[in-house]
Order: sequence, then C-alpha cells, then structure tokens
Amino acid sequence: MSNNLNNQLWASADILRGKMDAGEYKNYLLGLVFYKYLSDQQLRAVYEEEYGKVEEFPSRKVQYAGLLEWHNDDAEDIRKILTQKLGYYIQPEHLFFALRNKVDEYDFRREHLETAFTELQKQGEQFEGLFADVDLKSTKLGSNDNQRNLTIIEVIKALDEIDLFGHDGDVIGDAYEYLIGQFAAGAGKKAGEFYTPQAVSKIISEIVAIGQENIAPFHIYDPAMGSGSLMLNIRGHVNYPLQVHYHGQELNTTTYNLARMNLILHNVEKAQTRLRNGDTLDEDWPRDEPYLFNAVVMNPPYSAVWNANEKFLSDERFERFGRLAPKSKADFAFLLHGFYHLSEKGTMGIVLPHGVLFRGSAEGVIRKTLLEMGAIYAVIGLPPNIFYGTSIPTVVLILKKDREYNGRDVLFIDASKDFEKQKNQNFLRPDDIRKIVDTYKKRKSVPKYAHLATHAEIAGNDYNLNIPRYVDTFEEEEQIDIVALSKKMANLNEQIKRNDTAFLGLLDKLAATDETRELIEATKRIFMQEGSKNEH
Repeated sequence: MSNNLNNQLWASADILRGKMDAGEYKNYLLGLVFYKYLSDQQLRAVYEEEYGKVEEFPSRKVQYAGLLEWHNDDAEDIRKILTQKLGYYIQPEHLFFALRNKVDEYDFRREHLETAFTELQKQGEQFEGLFADVDLKSTKLGSNDNQRNLTIIEVIKALDEIDLFGHDGDVIGDAYEYLIGQFAAGAGKKAGEFYTPQAVSKIISEIVAIGQENIAPFHIYDPAMGSGSLMLNIRGHVNYPLQVHYHGQELNTTTYNLARMNLILHNVEKAQTRLRNGDTLDEDWPRDEPYLFNAVVMNPPYSAVWNANEKFLSDERFERFGRLAPKSKADFAFLLHGFYHLSEKGTMGIVLPHGVLFRGSAEGVIRKTLLEMGAIYAVIGLPPNIFYGTSIPTVVLILKKDREYNGRDVLFIDASKDFEKQKNQNFLRPDDIRKIVDTYKKRKSVPKYAHLATHAEIAGNDYNLNIPRYVDTFEEEEQIDIVALSKKMANLNEQIKRNDTAFLGLLDKLAATDETRELIEATKRIFMQEGSKNEH
C-alpha cells in the first residue's frame, strides 16, 4: 500500500480515535474514502469526455472548472452522460473537491456532507443505505454542532490529500487492513472475523482458480463475505476477469455496506453482483439460479454460536451428514453450507480453526462422511498470529465434489513455520505463498513440509486430520561424536595444565616482600589443587 494512503489514514484516524473506538471511526473513514473516490472519478470522467483518454490528468481544480462549465451550459446533458458512463452523478456542489473548497472558505457545515450522502443514496439500489453507519450527528464527533463541524472538517482535510488513483491495489481492503492493523487492540477480536489478510486471500484465490482459468462467465460465492476482498482476488487468477460474477452474503450490515463499496470501487458492473444482507446459516441463500458456483471462498467467524435446531437435519445442506455442527461451534455448519453450493467441477477454500481437524462427537461424524466422500482435497496449516484480533493458528481446507473413484487421498501442507514476524503480527511473505501454491499444484510429499496421505492411512488414524500426524516436522538434534569430544576435552585439559604451569612460573619470578609472599604461596596452592582436580 502506498505511503500516502497510510499516512493520510493515520492522520484521519488520529482525529477520531480519541472520540470513539476503532470499530466506529473505521466506518467514518472508509465511507469518506469511498465518497472521495466516486467524486474524483467523476471529475476524471468529465475531463476524458472532453479530451479523450490521457496518461496524466491536470489538477482537480482544472477538472472541476471543466465540469462546472459543462454543467452550467447543459446540466441535464452532463447528468445523463455521466450516469450512463459511471452509474451515478454527483452534483458539482456535492463533490468532495467542492466540500474541501467550502472548508477553505470557512463555509462548510455538516449538513453539506449529509445532503451529499443522501443524494447519492437516492441513485438506485446500488447506493441505497451505503452511508447508514456514518452518523454525522453523533455526539461522539463533538458535543455540539460547532464541535462536530470542526471534527468533520479536520477529517476531510486529511483525506483530501490521498491520491486514490495512484494506489495500486484494493483501496477499501488495503485501507481497512491498515486501520485494523494499526488499532487491532481497539478493533477487538471481531476485526478478524470479517477481514481476511491479503496473503491468505491470495493463496485461496489462486488455488480455487486452478483448472478453471478459462471458464467464462465465472461465478464465485462467499457466504460470509466481510469486505468482499476474498472474492475480488479471483480476478488476478482467471483469464476473463471482466466476466467474473460475485455472489455474497454478510450478516453485519456495516460490513455488508463495506463490501458493496469495495465492488463499486473495483468497477464491477451491477449486473455482475448479487449481494445480500442476511444470516447465511439460518436461511439458505441463494436458492434461485445460479445457486451452484465455480468457486466458493470463505473466512467465517470461528467457532461461532448458531441455531443448530433439529429442523436443519432435513435441510438439504446438512441432511446427508446425519448430524449438525454443535450449537457452540458453527465451523462445520459454514463449511457444509459452502460445500452444498459448490458446482460439481468447482473448488472450495475455507479458513477455519484447527479444531475442525480433530474434534470428535458430531464434528467427527461430519468429518468422516466428508472424507469417505472424497470431499476434502487438501489441508493447509497456516502460521499463528496472522489474523487481526486473534493469535490462534488456522487451517485452509480445500474441498472438491468431483473426485474419481478411490480418489480420496488428502494433501497435508504444514506452512506454520514459514513467516516473517513484524511487531506483534506474523506475515506470509511472497515466497511463503508461492511455496504453498506450488506444493499444492505438484500434490506430492515433501519431507518435513507436505504429505500426500491415502484414505487407508487417514482411516487408520480414525479420521483425525491433525497435521502433525501426517507431516513430521521434528528436527533431530545433531549427533555428538563422543570420541572427538573426548579428544577435544583432553586437549583442553592439557592446555589448561600448560597455562597453569606458565602462571606459576611467573609467580616465582615476582619480587616478593614479606607481606605478599604468603599471598603468592596461597595462590600457588590453589592452582595446584585445581590442576589435580582437572586430571581426574
């Protein structure tokens, strides 16, 4: 991520973090970053309408002047053209650049930004309710209107310095990762529940795309989508990225809106998105076509509580397994939901805690059934402390439906020791990611790193998938050569004796007085006694 984005987010967060916790100021900052992006994108679109594609844009002041000229000449014309091109149109006085000008002219009021948000949210379902969590009237911004105005002004000034188009990457995702990384303690444990670090996203995205690179349209589904970044990464691994269709569901309304922003920022066409704010486990979705997907990706909240009502035993997602995930641990409920929605030729990648590999009772029954079906294709152990808000080690499970007869072997990869430690967080480096994916592709055992286990081997372990049972990473201590060590000790003793003799000789040469003679003799006796001990 660019230093400019880092620095300005830090400056903006610094304004708010004394007033509210990280979970709240994140909503303000990301909402404003999103609005600034749309505003600045509109300025560029107007400039390109007049001058065509350009490599470099002039200042926003020049771009804004061009927009005003067109707007004053034919307001309806510019609105129609930009709405068709961008899917929205922001009135000139509501653009982020215009709001920043009002700040400089001491003419800004909180109501200006409220009106700007309201007008954008009226422009179709795509924008409806996007800024519901950006409460500009909150007393946390200040105890009165004047103080709230001052807080918002300072944030606008800080964010205005960001060049969002100079940032190469996932703007919302990277900004979110930076914010929760800087204030993970403030964000709390829930931070890791709806944001997957980019390194883990890259691993899952590349793996689920293997063998499906030429499929178009390509349908990807994330039933616990968080900010949507896990889905968006697939575009870098398929040959027709503009024909990817995104299907996602998220329970948390704030995070659901964040995902909507993220897809808009990545210029995903509305016709290629199908997102829903709802409970993935309590109510199966989607049920209409398409409901089977080329790829299913997921990083659900770990060991979450869910309904687990007996009615779910007749639910198509769970009925073939005969048991339900425990009420206090929904891990397998999420997994089975995703697996149900996987197409016959597709691939699923899900991040879960290690407990799913070995816990017994109902989870043991579900795990055994999946293994008997040949559904579990690979188990990848990740390093501890790579998710924000939790230090527990996690595992990526890769699942497939289409396995040839007897194709029930499972590849185990232990990548838990390959990482770089930075401050209080561990990070997967590019080489670590490459090693995991290459090993997955080759699907062969690698000493102390990977093991391709047969179904018989797994059954012999009572369907326990705990990685150390299959990948032996134990490093034997170096063998000690007793003969060489004895010779070394003998040589050392001989050297000590020679040094003692030389030292005693020096004592004999000292010009001793009556006062020091007794001390010299005592020193000689001590050295002779020590030398006698060494010989034994």
